[in-house]
Amino acid sequence: MSRPWEADPSASFTHRLGKSAEELGNTDGKTGCPDIWQLDNGDVAVIGRDLTDAYTYRLPEDVTLAPDERLVVLPGNMLSAAKADIPDA
Repeated sequence: MSRPWEADPSASFTHRLGKSAEELGNTDGKTGCPDIWQLDNGDVAVIGRDLTDAYTYRLPEDVTLAPDERLVVLPGNMLSAAKADIPDA
């Protein structure tokens, strides 16, 4: 089955969107670092806590997760800090 969009595993990281987890106080530097990165093909990579199992049965009616998708949660202050780096639609 073909999907309208497919992630490109060969895309490279180009730059961080917003501030690092360290700058925002969201990491101790030992137990992981949530992050948001722009890829060279324009896609965005998000590093966060995998809470797919916790949310699977509580998703809104119009939200679906494919078997190869994960629901990732990151700190709200991280997305707020990235706002200036995210272009308007």
